[in-house]
Amino acid sequence: MGVDVVFFGPPGSGKGTQAQRLAESLRIPQVSTGDLLRGHVAQGTELGKVAKPIMESGALVPDELVTRMLRGRLAEPDAACGVLFDGYPRTVAQAAALDALLAESGRRIVSVVFLDVADEVIVDRLVKRAALEGRADDTPETIRERLRVYREKTEPLAARFREKGLLARVDGNRPVEAVAADISRAVAAAAEAAR
Repeated sequence: MGVDVVFFGPPGSGKGTQAQRLAESLRIPQVSTGDLLRGHVAQGTELGKVAKPIMESGALVPDELVTRMLRGRLAEPDAACGVLFDGYPRTVAQAAALDALLAESGRRIVSVVFLDVADEVIVDRLVKRAALEGRADDTPETIRERLRVYREKTEPLAARFREKGLLARVDGNRPVEAVAADISRAVAAAAEAAR
């Protein structure tokens, strides 16, 4: 059985860095639906042609379209031993769709890593990053609004995974190596229990 892992956390939690490290250590692809969508649009695939005007309008691409893209990605040879889903699912409906999609090929999520960082730490991190990168759009107010929306959508998802015994909450407000070590231990234990 492959190791299918869901990885999520608020913006600024270090999720991208940690997800990449975990995917490399597990030797599985890191799959971000945003990257997947942009790839389909850039390649001009049929799904990309449908997604492009939706994305350009600023609207969310329907879950059904994302699920179709994920189905294709999971069928690729490098995904046979598992996938790290980076930032997906974001809603309970998407989680149900992912469960159904994995079940089609006898797979299931073995672990859900939730990188937990306090809002004030995130605001501080993102304001500093915005100053370094010259990004005027990341003000404390806009960051707090993004966090509010994130918490509103994600808390029900965290509860769903907790009820299924899959959620590994990791304190992301520590040195990168310490966070990575805790994540690796949590996923290894979950994978062993799933065997």
